[in-house]
Amino acid sequence: MATPNPIAGSGTNPPKIIWNEAQRRFETEDKKAYLQYVIKNQGKVIDMIHTFVPSSKRGLGLASHLCAAAFNHAAAHSLAVVPSCSYISDTFLPRNPTWNHLLYSEDKTSNLL
Repeated sequence: MATPNPIAGSGTNPPKIIWNEAQRRFETEDKKAYLQYVIKNQGKVIDMIHTFVPSSKRGLGLASHLCAAAFNHAAAHSLAVVPSCSYISDTFLPRNPTWNHLLYSEDKTSNLL
């Protein structure tokens, strides 16, 4: 199970994010917001393919919390990250560049995919 992590500037207690390994996703306790992933190359790469937050919960920073939990999980398990989800690649990573060191790179690890 992933440990909830506060995001800079959130100002409130972060939501509890749960690692649902069976469904390959990180999700809120109510299971309504989630980040879905696929594991590739014998467990060496995590491809984060989709982030979903229902309209009733948007604007609360849930997507960012889901991403932080997934990136913490990747770091803890020595996984390279492929950010296929446009929210992750276009919004989360530019706002949180400290995670860039986990990104999959063909130059460094050409045998991963």
